[in-house]
Amino acid sequence: MLNKLKQTQAQFGGSSDVIDHWLDTRQRLIVEYCKLAALKPSSQKVALTQLPSPQELQNFCQHVVDYISEGHFKIYDMVMQKWQATGFSPTDEIDQTYFKIVTTTEPLLNYTDNYAEVDTEDELEDFDADLSQIGEVLEERFELEDQLIQMIAESLEIPPGA
Repeated sequence: MLNKLKQTQAQFGGSSDVIDHWLDTRQRLIVEYCKLAALKPSSQKVALTQLPSPQELQNFCQHVVDYISEGHFKIYDMVMQKWQATGFSPTDEIDQTYFKIVTTTEPLLNYTDNYAEVDTEDELEDFDADLSQIGEVLEERFELEDQLIQMIAESLEIPPGA
């Protein structure tokens, strides 16, 4: 995830304040995910002492919710405002890509519902599988966002009517 983020930052970083902000926010989420993933052995039965603390889980879940919220209620709005200021409007391809991004929201929120309120007595038997699955959902979302970022960057390079 971090390698792909670095590629996206190298390719699109600096092209727009909105895109830079989006990628910085994503980087913070990936760092939190990596912190959780580093706490557990990859193929062994996880012992309680190797599980993340409730605070670490809560921090990650809060980052997930913040990332989703910021995307839907701030970043996408910032893009739309910038487009409207230049006379651009989203294409069907942009709308379809955005819809695909939205479909990743529910599994991410379900994860946060399951893990945001754990305490030290919870055994978290499915933690390893759930963390792996949420990592896959995040990767899918980031890939779709990268496609959207590319479309945004390209559209902002050439204003309508130019």
